[in-house]
Parts: sequence; structure tokens; C-alpha cells
Amino acid sequence: MTALAAPPAPPTGPEGTPPRPERRKRRAPRSMHGGTLSYAILAVALLISAFPFYWTIVAASRSNADLAKVPPTLLPGPNLIGNFEAVLEEADIGKALLNSLIVSGSITVGTVLCCTLAGFAFAKLRFRGRGALLALTVGTMMIPPQLGVIPLFMLIAELQWVNQLQAVILPGLVSAFGVFFMRQYLVQSLPDELIEAARVDGASTARIFWSIVVPIARPGMAVLGMLTFMTAWNDFFWPIIALSSQEPTVQVALRQLGGGYVHDQSVIMAGTLLGTLPVLLVFGLLGRQIVGGIMQGAVKG
Repeated sequence: MTALAAPPAPPTGPEGTPPRPERRKRRAPRSMHGGTLSYAILAVALLISAFPFYWTIVAASRSNADLAKVPPTLLPGPNLIGNFEAVLEEADIGKALLNSLIVSGSITVGTVLCCTLAGFAFAKLRFRGRGALLALTVGTMMIPPQLGVIPLFMLIAELQWVNQLQAVILPGLVSAFGVFFMRQYLVQSLPDELIEAARVDGASTARIFWSIVVPIARPGMAVLGMLTFMTAWNDFFWPIIALSSQEPTVQVALRQLGGGYVHDQSVIMAGTLLGTLPVLLVFGLLGRQIVGGIMQGAVKG
């Protein structure tokens, strides 16, 4: 019998020691920081976006003669408080701010609630004619709102609502864009399994909406609420038709500022600054929800 061959000796290093096993080179994680060019572009975009608001502050704190200088002054002046006092004297801006808060707040709450309800129905409930009703709702977005001004004014005149805030509030409580927006959001964010499990547990549709749909739809509701508030706050066309100078909103009251042969631009800018602050406050309150909604959508994508 032939002797079994001995196994080959393991390879050795230069000094007779066994070599170390080869290690795979791990790729270093990519840095999440942008380059210098990216930060430069962001800085330029930030300056361009923030300059109109900064110029509003500068113009509101200067006199009309300072604004007429060439080149213009780019630093705030000492006349901000005086221009605010002129705004309060020339227009009932306090009442206008209160009316705008009532109108914009009511429209925002009504739009968010009604559009979330309708969006949930179109997204997850099954009923006859759902597709046709959704198409009809979206189709109304193609109709210019100016076409409905005359019949709408005739309606509120028949109801004796002229120069009353409900004439501005009720037509804006529901929007086709809000219904479509919440429908698309709930289609992506609300699993059917949650609704089926709630049905098995005996929950009604109302209980499902308040306990399941609203917590999931909160980021989308915050975005819709901010957009609706800004639209209602900046609306000028319909309030100036339905309201008078005795019951103005902010945008209607601003047209009373800076009157005379030469318009006082500094007073107008001071009133504009006062009218802009509530919008910034709303954005500050809802900003976290908006960013949370964007991040949630990014993770799901």
C-alpha cells in the first residue's frame, strides 16, 4: 500500500509566520455634507428670497424722502414706531387684523376638516359614483373663480349678508384642491389593513376617522392648513366686493393707506409689515408639522 501524501504546508510569511487573512476594504460612507458650490447656491437663494421682507422692514422704518433717494438706503431707520402710529390713524388696522384672523381661521379650520373628510371618502371608502364625483370635483378647478362672482354676490345679497364676515367665510370652507390633495395623501399614507382591523374590532366610520385617519393625516393637514390660511389672508378680490370699509380685512384696509397727491410709501410698507406678521407666526407654528410630513414622505418613498 502506498503511503498517504501529507497535506501541503500552509504558506508562510517572510519570516516564517503565517500570513494574516486578507481584509476587504470597506468603503467609507459618503459624506452628507454638500460642497462649497452647493452652500454658495443655497446662500444666494436665501438672500434673494429674504431680501423682499428685509426691504419691507427698511422701507417701513424710513420716511418717504429717504425712499426717494438714489441710491436707496439699505439700513433700517428710526421711523418704524411713527409709521405704525400713522397706519393706526389712517386705517382701522386693528379691526382689520381681527376680521382677517376670524375669516382666515374659520376658512382654514373648515377647509382642513371638510377636505380631510372628503379625501378619506374618496381614498378609502367604496360607494357608487366615486370616480365620477372625484372627476367632477377636480374639474371645478379649471373654472376661473371670476365667473362665479356675479351669481355669488346675488346669492349673498338675497341672504342679506353683504358687509358681513360670513359672506367671505362660507364660500371658502371647501376647496377642490384641498379635497384632491388630502385624497392623494391618504392613498399613500393610510394602509387598508388599519381600516380593516378597525372594522373587525367594531369601530364605526366616524371612530375610524377621528382615531386613525386624523393622526396619520396630521402632516398633510398642516400643509393644507398653512396654504389655506395664506390664501385666505392674502385674498383681496372677493373681500373688497363683499365687504365695505366699515368691516374690512387687512388687504382691504391697506388700500386706505398712504393717501394724498403723493402716496406715502413708508406708511404703506408699515401696514404691509403688520399684515405679514400673522402669516409668519402661522408658518412658525406649523413648520415642524410641515417638515415632519416632508420627511415622512421621503422615508416612505
